Amino acid sequence: MWALATISIVFFGRDFYVNAWNQARHGHANMDTLIALSTGVAYLFSVFNTLFPSVWTSRGLESHVYFETCAVIIAFILLGRLLEERAKFSTSSAIRRLAGLQPKKVTVKKRGEILVVDIEDVAAGDIVVVKPGEKIAVDGTVVEGESFVDESMLTGESIPVEKKAGEKVYAGTINQTGSFCFKAEKVGAETSLAQIIELVRQAQGSRAPSQKLADKIASVFVPAIICIAVFSFLVWNVCGLSSGNNYLVHSILSLVTVLVIACPCALGLATPTAIMVGIGKGAQNGILIKDAEALENFRKTDIVALDKTGTLTAGHPEVTIEYWEDAAQELKAVLGGMEALSQHPVAEAIAKYYPHAEVSEIQNMPGLGASCLHQGERFFAGNLQLMNNEGIEIPASILAKAKEYESQAKTVVYFAGSAKVLAVIAVADKVKETSKQAIKELQELGMEVVMLSGDNALTAKAIAEECGIREVKSSMLPADKEQYIRHLQAEGKKVAMVGDGINDSAALARADVSIAMGSGSDIAMDSAKITLPGSDLRKLASAVRLSQKTVKTIKMNLFWAFIYNIVAIPVAAGVLFPVNGFMLNPMIAGAAMAASSVCVVSNSLLLNFRKI
Repeated sequence: MWALATISIVFFGRDFYVNAWNQARHGHANMDTLIALSTGVAYLFSVFNTLFPSVWTSRGLESHVYFETCAVIIAFILLGRLLEERAKFSTSSAIRRLAGLQPKKVTVKKRGEILVVDIEDVAAGDIVVVKPGEKIAVDGTVVEGESFVDESMLTGESIPVEKKAGEKVYAGTINQTGSFCFKAEKVGAETSLAQIIELVRQAQGSRAPSQKLADKIASVFVPAIICIAVFSFLVWNVCGLSSGNNYLVHSILSLVTVLVIACPCALGLATPTAIMVGIGKGAQNGILIKDAEALENFRKTDIVALDKTGTLTAGHPEVTIEYWEDAAQELKAVLGGMEALSQHPVAEAIAKYYPHAEVSEIQNMPGLGASCLHQGERFFAGNLQLMNNEGIEIPASILAKAKEYESQAKTVVYFAGSAKVLAVIAVADKVKETSKQAIKELQELGMEVVMLSGDNALTAKAIAEECGIREVKSSMLPADKEQYIRHLQAEGKKVAMVGDGINDSAALARADVSIAMGSGSDIAMDSAKITLPGSDLRKLASAVRLSQKTVKTIKMNLFWAFIYNIVAIPVAAGVLFPVNGFMLNPMIAGAAMAASSVCVVSNSLLLNFRKI
């Protein structure tokens, strides 16, 4: 036991003693001081008893050792710190994933030649070639060609954006089907992606470490324990309260007993055991918590900021409503078959919704729609401009429905034969069935809910009204979301951010509590402290209640740990000896310390049976 305890102290517990010494040099004390003092005294006293047991046995006393106390305390405290470090490492991986969004090699046009160069060699003014499926390397303006680009990493919106000559493109976004060339304008640290990475880095680095409650307690508790221990030692010596020649023995025993019984085992276990049980309870209920601080702080949240796409909504476009002048199944199959072969981003949603008929002679018209041939008749699917360009008649009922759907911020697709429009289909990102109930539960818990969206004001407002959210911020880029949360924090508000996309990573890193949807990007989950694997927003209210019950358990644990010390320390100092001759043996003190730890652990385990 001596050998194993020595390894625990010298190798694994070394930092506690170094930190305690540094604190002592400046006249301070913290949890490290309490750990070093109690384990150090227990270790030295045990070594003495191992080498010189006759000092006690010759006086009719037993020679006890407390090596296991040293090892167990150090092991428990280090386990808690290991969990904290793992959480810190996972947040830094968000930056690495963001950096990985930028391609290492770039295709450029120089002096009429097509060259593949390193990203570092791209300069402002270069003409960059982007092929289908490639990531855009730097910020710039399209000069040739056209395509649809997935800009969800910037805006969070699932529908790709059409790009043609004169349109801006941004680093980290993904080209879809077409090829185009653009003129590089912002490279290196000036790109939008580089700025997002910097925002995440600053937000993670600026988060001040919370002052641990145990350290605050220890700053008062440690000096008090030392004073009591020294005072009891002096009283036994100066006043000679003991009989015979045992006064020195009793003075040493009282000194050691006070320091052993004041060992921070129960105090050190009070928080980590409750946190570990709370994290386990969360996992059982579909709430993955990576950071203990987030679990403790969620209950203090004033404002919950929610991303729209993928958080409140499903994150992909779907057919939400349709109106047909002639609802023949064959016509619906023609539309499905045409859209299945179309390159338009909205086409996939329509193709999933309708059956597919065999069509031929597909013609894609960028920015307008598509047409096909079926049984000798040409059919069209696209926007209002396409219908007007082809001179197709639009019935009044179709126009009325189209305007109604557009007022609800839905994307409208007209379907027509060669002579007139047959139907109008509304496509939108549908609100999740659970979102409205989740918002209501958060509001009932006293939290203000705000929606932050990269979408336009009309769409954002429509979604917010459907979910019961009163405050909406639209057309927000990643930097805008991060700045908004920073502004709320400057007003003294505690902010929780919920998101799922790359565009949310900076805001997630800045927030006091960050929650990522399990269906979202890996970068968002790396930036967040809590993940909802099932992407069910109703789990937010459960997480708040879990935070409340966990902190309540921590406070109860601290209460019992203190009650133990308040009762046990005076007895250990020998206050009962003049009354009834009772002197607390250090071994009994060690058993009492273990009992207090069992009490704290048992109370923490009760958290498993509490409903959230």
